[in-house]
Amino acid sequence: MRRLALAAVLALAAAAAGAADAPKRATPQAVVEAVQMPAWIDHGGTRAPLAVGTELRATDKVVTGANARLLVKLAEGSSLKLGENAQLRIGDLRTREDNVFAAAMNVLAGAFRFTTDVVAKARRREVSITVATVTAGIRGTDFWGKAAPDRDIVCLIEGKVELERAGDPNVNLDQPLTFYVAPRGKPPLPVRPVEPDQLKQWAAEVEVESGRGAARRGGKWQVVLASSESQNEALKVYEQVRYAGYAARIEPLKVEGKRVYDVRIASLPSKAEAQALADALAGKYGAAAPRVTQ
Repeated sequence: MRRLALAAVLALAAAAAGAADAPKRATPQAVVEAVQMPAWIDHGGTRAPLAVGTELRATDKVVTGANARLLVKLAEGSSLKLGENAQLRIGDLRTREDNVFAAAMNVLAGAFRFTTDVVAKARRREVSITVATVTAGIRGTDFWGKAAPDRDIVCLIEGKVELERAGDPNVNLDQPLTFYVAPRGKPPLPVRPVEPDQLKQWAAEVEVESGRGAARRGGKWQVVLASSESQNEALKVYEQVRYAGYAARIEPLKVEGKRVYDVRIASLPSKAEAQALADALAGKYGAAAPRVTQ
């Protein structure tokens, strides 16, 4: 594992804090609203743990781990949710000069859900999401999909989507609560209604779960994973935790006249969620006895 100098770590933290205090910029095209860790972002060839408030850009790749979830808010009012062991690559993400929101995303693995808010349905958009081998052209809509190892699935909950797969006729899903299945290397199955229990199960695969220690924008609670007077010891924990997909930071403090370095995960929305994360990480990645604080 590559060791980082503490000065570099603190410089990155200071830059992030400065960005938060800076004058407001244009609305980001996509921002992470909630993350149930572990999760990572690959940007420009560099992988880092994914934190709430992260702005996503074209060419970014997002990866979630076991039992992870992700909620991303798009600039035109839609939201994108990812389930565990998912991979999402962003091809295009911008608001054009004619005020049309344009996005192209590829779900390489795992489950997702795309939902357009009621207020945003009138907004002009050109959005397509490719589910491994199937591309969905989106209108104002709510749909779920999954790139599974042996098939690609798209389930329309509300609205319309047009589906394309190389070598097959296009399919218009325009009847709510119907779904399409495309086995790998075989013709797609006939579109058919989805059973309520099946839809409930699919929807749960991408929902941020209560009591699993998910971070959310605006969360005020924190988990202190380790406190040490040694910079090197703090860095060891910091690097292990971040490598594992948890967005930790190092915070230097003065305690009884001594310099102490805390390794923390922030943005937990409640004491209960912070405690759930502390319990999950106890004894792992050098975090012997995590504690909860505000």
